[in-house]
Amino acid sequence: MRRPIRRCWPLFLLPTALAFCIGFLYPFLLGLYRSFCEFTSPVDYHWAGFSNYFRAFADEGFRRAFGFTAAYAVVSILIINVCAFALAYALTQKLRGSNIFRTVFFMPNLIGGIVLGYIWKLIFDAFLRSASLQPLLTNATYGFWGLVILVAWQQIGYMMIIYIAGLQAIPDDMLEAAKIDGAGRWQTLWHVTIPNVMPSVTICVFLTLTNSFKLFDQNLALTGGSPQIPGTNIYKTEMLALHIFKTNGIGNNWKGVAQAEAVIFFILVAALALLQLRATRTKEVQQ
Repeated sequence: MRRPIRRCWPLFLLPTALAFCIGFLYPFLLGLYRSFCEFTSPVDYHWAGFSNYFRAFADEGFRRAFGFTAAYAVVSILIINVCAFALAYALTQKLRGSNIFRTVFFMPNLIGGIVLGYIWKLIFDAFLRSASLQPLLTNATYGFWGLVILVAWQQIGYMMIIYIAGLQAIPDDMLEAAKIDGAGRWQTLWHVTIPNVMPSVTICVFLTLTNSFKLFDQNLALTGGSPQIPGTNIYKTEMLALHIFKTNGIGNNWKGVAQAEAVIFFILVAALALLQLRATRTKEVQQ
């Protein structure tokens, strides 16, 4: 069976490679080229050099969206991973009904971001109204924490499953050796469990980091970037993906700028993800 498969491997590889080229590589290269172009219509453009990149870096809305996204990413990464690990650790302690709890905690991840955004918007507005506080769309602080709560509620269950897999992969003899040596629960957690779960930490931090910077649909549905700074086109809770989307819709003169911002966005996320992978993988231990 192996020889025919080895001879015909291009037939198996071709569909996937073709789909990758059509669905990702060609649009990416075309977008990269268009980031150096100036548009007179959506389909008519000509080479303009680095002018779009200069305009992108000079765009105050883009810089503010980057700052808001970075702050959100730091907070959400910490909250999601700490809560997910705590739940995973609790549900691997031979509790009754742990499988039911795992299912319940994972279910929010099955709901689409747009739907969740509108549902949580209704919940937040009802709560703020009952507490005689400002509506969600008029207070940037409420919008920030609303996004954190929404995405944490959605993603904690998914990260919890990854942490559970990492916890279950820890050799029992290693935990028994720590117990025989007199290590307490907290000592075992810090010196045995967490070092052995670092591969799961690497995966979860990578996913939460990239998801935080790429967040779009929840931001669009929950706040839409509001509130807006009076007299400007700058929004206080607008994240990078939503800002690029809105910039592309301003007019033909801004389509090239939006494409340049998308390229900068890609480079930024890729660089941060690679740095994070390198930093966390150095902490992993060989079992």
